[in-house]
Amino acid sequence: MTAPAGAASISRRMAQFALSLQHGQIPEPARKEAKRFLLDSVGCALAALDHEDMQQAYRFVQQLGGHEQASIIGHGTKTNMGNAALMNALLVRAMDYNDIYWKQDPSHPSDIIPAALSTAEYEGLSGKDLLVGILICYELEMRLCLAADPGVREVGWHHASLTQFVSPLVAARMLGLTEDQAVAACGISGSSHFTLGGVVAGHLTNMKNTADPMATEAGVRAAMLASTGYSGPVELFEGKEGVFEVVGNVAFDPAKMLDGLGDQFLVTECGYKAFPTEALTHQPITAVLELMQNHSIDPHNVTEVLIKTTSRGADILSDPTKYEPRTKETADHSLPYCIAVAVCKGNVLPSDFEDEALTDPFVWEMLPKIKVVADPEIDGLFPKVKRAIATITTEDGQSHTLQEDHAKGRAERPLSDEELVDKFRANASHAMSDSAMDRIVDATLALEAVGTVGEYMSLLRRDRG
Repeated sequence: MTAPAGAASISRRMAQFALSLQHGQIPEPARKEAKRFLLDSVGCALAALDHEDMQQAYRFVQQLGGHEQASIIGHGTKTNMGNAALMNALLVRAMDYNDIYWKQDPSHPSDIIPAALSTAEYEGLSGKDLLVGILICYELEMRLCLAADPGVREVGWHHASLTQFVSPLVAARMLGLTEDQAVAACGISGSSHFTLGGVVAGHLTNMKNTADPMATEAGVRAAMLASTGYSGPVELFEGKEGVFEVVGNVAFDPAKMLDGLGDQFLVTECGYKAFPTEALTHQPITAVLELMQNHSIDPHNVTEVLIKTTSRGADILSDPTKYEPRTKETADHSLPYCIAVAVCKGNVLPSDFEDEALTDPFVWEMLPKIKVVADPEIDGLFPKVKRAIATITTEDGQSHTLQEDHAKGRAERPLSDEELVDKFRANASHAMSDSAMDRIVDATLALEAVGTVGEYMSLLRRDRG
């Protein structure tokens, strides 16, 4: 399906939105949410600074070298725009604790914010400019999550395959590219960074949290390349052997990719993560925590926890490797482990995925008691509703059941401003002093008043630990 003669291609219409969006077009609720997502992302990044994988990635970026164009969160050091986008996106994504949007496809739009940060800092842009860039991330990415039926994730592709189309347009706007250059950037990145779903299946590796940051980096580099006049496919989606033809086992609706751009803002429908775990674990975690609290259940008296969920939750999140998680990457995508932690500890926190916690004998004693089954009725609701039904049985033979459709943090049960700031402080406190955290919160929530993105990035250099 090619564009009719004289009609703009889909990637050109996406580029037109990205290059034309003005701060004055954005309603206050959308502006506020963009700032809240930025704060949440920065907190997630600061929390991950001392993780072994992030230290390895930082050494890798240092070895690459490059012109000092943009800052790395927490470190304060600078590298080129592409390297900075990669490292900052890795930090945001490292704990699987940043935002979540899941309709036909899942995604974490905040993984793309570093594409706006590095390029806006290099160009000397303002906080108001950055805010526009963040909105471009969300509005394009979230529409792509609506466009395919079934979602591309359901046929084996990772959502980084969507990010590769958005990150170059975010970077293009910040770098001041022309329309033709922005279209080329989208074509360069979007024709070369499809990602296999295997990075989040079976025994998980560091690539679980690396695939999307690499697609963010790819977009920045594509925009840099296109700025020289380098060309890329124009009919990326609808052209011969383009996305629609090659990914032919799903049906794409181009209208859902484009309708309402600049008029209807979807960012307020994106959710936050109350737990640093895979998205489909959140409803069952929420249900189990409520059952344990509402019925004052002693975890030592629990004999079985039955979780009814989707086929995906019973398969990918509960395969045999997930009952013996040895790494953070496997544990935070293990529904049995997350439920065992919720039962034993009364919450699920980042500390529960540190090496010492992964060998907690009480949690391992609980793991065989966690039963996960696929429920056909729940599958029938998915992905619109991600229902989970939890039943906890105790030694006295009593059973308590709770159905949960909306996890804490989702748009239906949003985090309050106070809860969001508390999450940020809990994440950032090991790297930032109280006064530094105060400055970050104030600057982020008043982002339009920030003179330059470089000034903002200087606030994110750790002063503790």
